[in-house]
Amino acid sequence: MKISAIATAALSAIMAVLPATAHAGTVTDCPLRNAPFSVASPVIDVLLSPAAKAVVDRDAPGLLAHMPAMMLRTQAPSFAAILDVRAMMEMVSLITKGKSFGTEAQTASALATIDADLRKLPVTAADRIARCARYDNVRPMFDLPAGRPRLLLFEKINGFRDSPSVDAAHAAFLALAKAQGWGIAVTDRGGAITPSVLRQFDAVIWNNISGDVLTVSQRAALKDFVERGGGFVGVHGAAGDPVYWWNWYADTLIGARFSGHPLPNQFQTARVVIDNAADPVAQGLPHEWMMKDEWYSFTKSPRANGSHILATLDESTYDPVFMGGKSLRMGDHPIAWSRCIGQGRMVYSAIGHRPEVYDNPVYRRMLTNAIAWAVNGRGHRC
Repeated sequence: MKISAIATAALSAIMAVLPATAHAGTVTDCPLRNAPFSVASPVIDVLLSPAAKAVVDRDAPGLLAHMPAMMLRTQAPSFAAILDVRAMMEMVSLITKGKSFGTEAQTASALATIDADLRKLPVTAADRIARCARYDNVRPMFDLPAGRPRLLLFEKINGFRDSPSVDAAHAAFLALAKAQGWGIAVTDRGGAITPSVLRQFDAVIWNNISGDVLTVSQRAALKDFVERGGGFVGVHGAAGDPVYWWNWYADTLIGARFSGHPLPNQFQTARVVIDNAADPVAQGLPHEWMMKDEWYSFTKSPRANGSHILATLDESTYDPVFMGGKSLRMGDHPIAWSRCIGQGRMVYSAIGHRPEVYDNPVYRRMLTNAIAWAVNGRGHRC
């Protein structure tokens, strides 16, 4: 178990993390434990089942061979945990420019065949154990200062883990907490997302979280925490998975679904524009600035579902194109926004793949404002 701590005398008033006591029994309430195999199954679960993998190899010869090895890992973190079979087939079709499975109709027919054959497979006891192995019930214990905002920096990742961005964000959030006098604790254990632990905190920060990481009961705990007034702040990868198996997280908490980022021209300089200067998260920020990063696009603008847009991207300043010439243009292209969820507050920023951006003073100010606003939801109407 990895628990980060700041233990020097100068920071002892900010954070003290005690060794965790763990109820670390076998997880039995992972979300897809009993789900039938299908083209909507996580690829990692298909790979973990010899019978399911055999179906895919037989019905779609060469499909898995087109995927890079790093996308086929069967131990988390793994890119295979954020793709289902359908999305993987679509990705391969883009990579091969439609040469792998024929026309769109032929691809749809192949998917239907795979789905029907996967659904015939029994879900065995071994399948259930393998599916739940990437979740945990480890419950950390923290000793936090009273009388100041208390933050939980959450870093459990089952999907894609870009270590440089995770580590840079980690360092930035600890530095911001020190500068602001906030209490902060860090964990990569899903067992922290339980009522008894969460009640110690005012806000949770999702540091580039990728992949489904919470059990059914942990999901309920996070939902209840936010709806009852807790804050949530997410950065970059926290809303960057191609597929989600928790609709509340993607559609209600974040309020948008990832559609892609430019490839092969992955990192580009673009103009970020503040959408509403009166927004409390925008205080002290310039009206616009240029920044180089990996720019996310989303299937729909979160403005349409009531989100408060903090900043947008000027699409004329970069080339939002994915593999095979697929356009990622949104027109209205929010890149950071906030939402009210029950009595709680959520702020999400898609900025944050390149480690350098976390040293950018403008972005640090944005993150400071975002945390302060999310924390101040306690006891106030959103």
